Amino acid sequence: MHYDVVIIGAGVAGLYTAINLPKDKKVLIVNKAHPWECNTFYAQGGVTTAKDDDDVELHIKDTLDAGAGLCDTQAVQVLSENSQAVIKDLIARGFSFDADSEGNLLYTQEAAHSQKRILHAGGDATGRYLHHFLLEKNPHPMMENAVVTDLLMEGSKICGITVLHENRLKNVMADAVVIASGGVGALFEFHTNASSISGELQGICSEKGIALEHMEMLQFHPTVYVDNTTAQKQLLTEALRGEGAQVVDELGYRFLFDYDSRGEMAPRDIVSRAIFDYAKKTGKQVYLSFKTFEYSYFKQRFPNIENKFATLGYNLPHDRVPISPAFHYAIGGIKTDLSGRVPSVENLYAVGEVASTGVHGANRLASNSLLEGLVFALRAAQLILTSGNSSCTKAFVAEDVTWRLPEDKAKKDRLRIIMWENVSIVRTKEGLEEALQEINGMLSQKLGRMLYLRLLTAKEIVTSALQREKSVGVHYREN
Repeated sequence: MHYDVVIIGAGVAGLYTAINLPKDKKVLIVNKAHPWECNTFYAQGGVTTAKDDDDVELHIKDTLDAGAGLCDTQAVQVLSENSQAVIKDLIARGFSFDADSEGNLLYTQEAAHSQKRILHAGGDATGRYLHHFLLEKNPHPMMENAVVTDLLMEGSKICGITVLHENRLKNVMADAVVIASGGVGALFEFHTNASSISGELQGICSEKGIALEHMEMLQFHPTVYVDNTTAQKQLLTEALRGEGAQVVDELGYRFLFDYDSRGEMAPRDIVSRAIFDYAKKTGKQVYLSFKTFEYSYFKQRFPNIENKFATLGYNLPHDRVPISPAFHYAIGGIKTDLSGRVPSVENLYAVGEVASTGVHGANRLASNSLLEGLVFALRAAQLILTSGNSSCTKAFVAEDVTWRLPEDKAKKDRLRIIMWENVSIVRTKEGLEEALQEINGMLSQKLGRMLYLRLLTAKEIVTSALQREKSVGVHYREN
């Protein structure tokens, strides 16, 4: 099989890349599971955009402030200056954001934004609506339940990928490869990610010597319902706090103001650490309270959350919900330029959460993620259409016996615990060194291919966290 472009991943970044590649291009989307099993599908909050030209400068400032000095200023400018164009493109293609009775777009505000500039669809189902829309608009074929096990390279040129599909290893050759496989959620005991998101492509890049950047920068969402038995936990969108939900303890005390004058509207890393610290020091359960909402508005604005928690026995907005932070978003990833290109490998691209564009720095501004996926996917597609072929001549054989080794669930579960206990919200030198030692110990054993790749990604995260000795943004070290 030979294609002009192979895209790994069917979330917002992969699909928006695909729909910006014309039908006369031979394009294949490779999806690890079902197409809806991705982080885009579960995104609740919305898509950030500069509301108008006058808001661009302020959006840039808010993003830079949240990024705590580690953002690439030029990348942030690209993000904001192109935000209105991708929103207009989606609307022109037929996508409907929530609007009032006169057709005016409705904007909401989330933490660390200086004004309302976040668009949403279906109330709290923005990701689901956008994902369904992009799937409908995609003109290219998709290979489902196909696990990427390797990148095929000839020197510094990308030649294609190896996939495990229908229990057979297959080589899929391509002139260009776009990695849009998402973050690293399955590495943690508690996370909000789709079950298929486990960081294997970052592991392949580590194996190949392809640069990864800011891997220690992991964002933990502060308001997550964790009282269920699955690894994926129920997210309570930041937009709830943006519209009045309150973080309280058992007695109704709003303790966040003891940590930051912005309270619920402080950046996510501050809110997550405050909840973590307060619960640890006091032993009290922390809740999200919705008492400021009228029932009719809550049901209209947050229908999926209301329905989901009704099945769990909660009567929202009257009841409060117990919460805890959980892993949410990988800020770092495969280092790219401002067009999503991986500089060290000809015709290899990375877009979306898997990439490190420099936009987010040390802390992602709320709802900039879907926007980043859209803006840099478009730029990658445009560059692909003007670039030449890799012209690989090497013959590749799809043979890798390591994938046939059984995947050890006990080791996977142990890795999740290691990462949650030692590499999460608050880190210590001792904890990180302990995590690295145990990960290296597992890497020295016989492993299935996919677990091996997860461990490589985890090692990159831990090593990066050890190297950054000073706290900044989401990376918080006690020593």
